[in-house]
Amino acid sequence: MRADSVRVRVCCYSDSILYRGLALSTKNNFYTMPQNRGIPDRVSFSKSAASSVALGHTGREAWRVLGIMSEFVEAADRLDNIRPAVTIFGSARVAPGSAYYELTEQIARKLSDAGFSVISGGGPGVMEAANKGAFAGKGLSIGLNIQLPMEQSANPYQNISQSFRHFFARKYMFVRFASAYVVAPGGFGTLDELLEALTLIQTNKSPRMPIILVGSTFWQGLLDWFKARLVSEGMVGPEDMNLIQVIDEPDQVVAAIFKYYERRGFERLPEEHDLLLNL
Repeated sequence: MRADSVRVRVCCYSDSILYRGLALSTKNNFYTMPQNRGIPDRVSFSKSAASSVALGHTGREAWRVLGIMSEFVEAADRLDNIRPAVTIFGSARVAPGSAYYELTEQIARKLSDAGFSVISGGGPGVMEAANKGAFAGKGLSIGLNIQLPMEQSANPYQNISQSFRHFFARKYMFVRFASAYVVAPGGFGTLDELLEALTLIQTNKSPRMPIILVGSTFWQGLLDWFKARLVSEGMVGPEDMNLIQVIDEPDQVVAAIFKYYERRGFERLPEEHDLLLNL
């Protein structure tokens, strides 16, 4: 975070959020706010009677919106200088030493040594493998962790670790800073990330970039279904399948990304900046 930014903890109900230039603190069931902000000095609060809180439901939602805004502001500020970067998606349940873990670590290491920052979800499994490979290389290893009631905990292989409470703010950062996506085997979360990346590119809501699936045996059934159902029934166009590449060799993954950008370079074009501002 730059020195001119202010990072202040805000407590809203039982949730902790960050927001620039505004400070609240809970003490004796009261919110205390600066008097020079044009807002009340103190608002009474009772956890046992949430429906009658002086802030009201709408007021609490408004504070939550500020918390969401703060996640966008803080993450965008911290990640501003990490490009070019490759986002790697994959399962949190893959064990160290497994084939998918080892493959992801190799790919991340080669990307890192080639000069890319590597972005992952910051947790265990494939995410850990991605961060571990990048951390051992020359580029930055970035983890965008999500606070979950189970499964997710930050892995130790991160140069920059950014935590999120809201999935959509985290997913925006995966897109905002990526020059390519590498998608390893995973479950519902990985499929969600893959399909959102495909949808944003297909609908021209985000810049086009390589989407590379690794683990061809794992993905083949899904790709066959895409062709047999989505393409054949006109749900997507045949050309939409060209948005996806399937590559298993780490060196070829890196080569495919460089090939895509060899004529235009990695800098965002002006129209791509505009797309991301309206994502």
